[in-house]
Amino acid sequence: MSYIIDKQYSGSIFLENELMYHDFERCTFDDCDFTACDFTGLAFIDCVFIGCDFAHAKINYVSFRDVQFTQCNFSSVNFAMVDSLLFKFSFKDCTLDYAKFYTLKLKNTLFENCSIVAADFMNADITGVVFNNCNLHKTVFMDTVANKTDFSTSYNFIIDPEKNKLKKAVFSQNGLAGLLAKYELIVK
Repeated sequence: MSYIIDKQYSGSIFLENELMYHDFERCTFDDCDFTACDFTGLAFIDCVFIGCDFAHAKINYVSFRDVQFTQCNFSSVNFAMVDSLLFKFSFKDCTLDYAKFYTLKLKNTLFENCSIVAADFMNADITGVVFNNCNLHKTVFMDTVANKTDFSTSYNFIIDPEKNKLKKAVFSQNGLAGLLAKYELIVK
């Protein structure tokens, strides 16, 4: 196990097993490529990732504690295996298309200006999550706890109120069509 603190990485390309069993605290990763990485047994604490590519990376048993992702690509990443005891992250201007968040407790997570196309939030707890200006086209919400979740500025979503918990969730008038889609109503 290796412990790395206050280090900056810029333009690094990480190999498959290069990061396994490392702990990073207060590190910054700028324009790094993690696509070949196996993230088994890693911890990131108070770290910042800017413009990094994680597409198709294996994120297994990773701890993300107070981690910020900005302009990162997480296409087809399965987050379902992250360390679910202690994690907190936020996403700004990120691509999360085809990502999997099923069964995770993502309470109060911020997704801002993100593309979250065809992602999977089945059986997830997204209580208090804010989807600020996010494209949720074909994203799956099934048996999802979305109480107090803010969808008011997001778009292209379809959510069945009968198959999800939406108590005090926030929607704009423009988003009502996504709640009524299964009824094949025309909302003008």
